[in-house]
Amino acid sequence: MNDSKPVTSIMNAGFVSITAINFVIYLVYYLLMVIIAVVVHTNLHASLAQAGLASGIYVIGTLLARLFIGQQLDIIGRKQSLRYGAILYLVSTLAYLVIPNIGVMFVVRLVNGFAYGMASTATNAIVTDYIPEDKKGLGINFYGLSTSLAAAIGPFVGMILLNLTNFRFIVEVSSALILLTTIATLILPVRNLVLTPERKADLRHMTFDNLIERNTIFIASIGFLMGFSYSSVLSFLSSYAKTIHLVGISSFFFVVYALVITITRPMAGRIFDVKGEDYVMYPSYISLAIGLVILGLTHSGFTLLVAGAFIGLGYGTFMSNGQAVALKMAPNALRVGVSLSTYFIGLDLGIGVGPFVLGDIEKLMNFRELYLLAAIIPVIAGLLYYKFYNHEHDAAPQVDAH
Repeated sequence: MNDSKPVTSIMNAGFVSITAINFVIYLVYYLLMVIIAVVVHTNLHASLAQAGLASGIYVIGTLLARLFIGQQLDIIGRKQSLRYGAILYLVSTLAYLVIPNIGVMFVVRLVNGFAYGMASTATNAIVTDYIPEDKKGLGINFYGLSTSLAAAIGPFVGMILLNLTNFRFIVEVSSALILLTTIATLILPVRNLVLTPERKADLRHMTFDNLIERNTIFIASIGFLMGFSYSSVLSFLSSYAKTIHLVGISSFFFVVYALVITITRPMAGRIFDVKGEDYVMYPSYISLAIGLVILGLTHSGFTLLVAGAFIGLGYGTFMSNGQAVALKMAPNALRVGVSLSTYFIGLDLGIGVGPFVLGDIEKLMNFRELYLLAAIIPVIAGLLYYKFYNHEHDAAPQVDAH
């Protein structure tokens, strides 16, 4: 890595900038994800199955990017990966304005997903360079707040804009946001790792270890379960709200979600650094399960918002602290990109696969029963974490900055 003074404060210009860039990248992702199936079904007259595929194929593009960029990040260069990813993200988002049929939509969604995966994989690696070594948990939690807030604000804004405007306007707004982000990536100073010729030659081989960090597979698997469970909210909340006649108040579900994670995130980061990951991970499993149970049993707007609070505390806390665990499990600085990529592959795969599986299950039961079923998944995740995760914190691999 380039020679530089060690970072001593979290709130430095680089950290704030890359966190803001990450927020916009994820915001546009969630904003479009929550409306794309409706748009495809309505505007392109596609079947519900095709509309679902239009949503899911995005995740395939993202996973391809996670695998490829996770390995090639430090060969291409973190700076170049971020900038090329942002430019491709902008171009592929603008492409939504000129889609004549469902086939072209599939291609655009695939490329858009790849671009999102490329840019977000780069930001997740770059941010670690702007966090002090003794404040990794707190720093990742502040950074993760950008992702969690985007996961809350994106769907809220998407649903509001779809009701008040049209898809073209939404694409134009999204493109304007990404354009500003792309400009920011050209200004932001990013340090690339300096690799030896031997290390570059090794990374170019498409081996399992170059694509996946073995130490991170377990937490990525837990991320898959948590993402799978949360996808029931992301995909079916609007439909569920109609069946229980709470459409008006349901828009504020994600507002409560965002408020809760904003308030609790700094505290969770400090607990992670001082007490260890167990003190934040177990409450995240329990909170998500409780939130889904309340959601499945709700009959009023108040309890719907209470469910949003618990789900925010559960999934929102897990997202960033799972990332901090993945960072901790990287054996050295050269493996940070692959380790974080592995974690987000699990998380993204859960969110992508969940709607398909749960959508089929929904044919056999109602939404209430579906949410009660989804509440079991974080409990299983917690039990697996207890059984198989290495709880000897001092023995866990630590990131070597050298």
